Amino acid sequence: MAVPKRKTSKMKKRMRKAANRYKGVQVTYCAACQAPLRPHHACEACGNYKGKQVLTVD
Repeated sequence: MAVPKRKTSKMKKRMRKAANRYKGVQVTYCAACQAPLRPHHACEACGNYKGKQVLTVD
């Protein structure tokens, strides 16, 4: 039977368990039009990014 030679550190245990806690990308909302928005992307509804108009939307 395999037996570990050393005790697993707290950091190693926590890093292993942290991978199971990922809940996916958190949805944010546009400050101008309140449309759902992916993080670090321009709004597809109004074309704003960080309070500035960066895209022209029809």
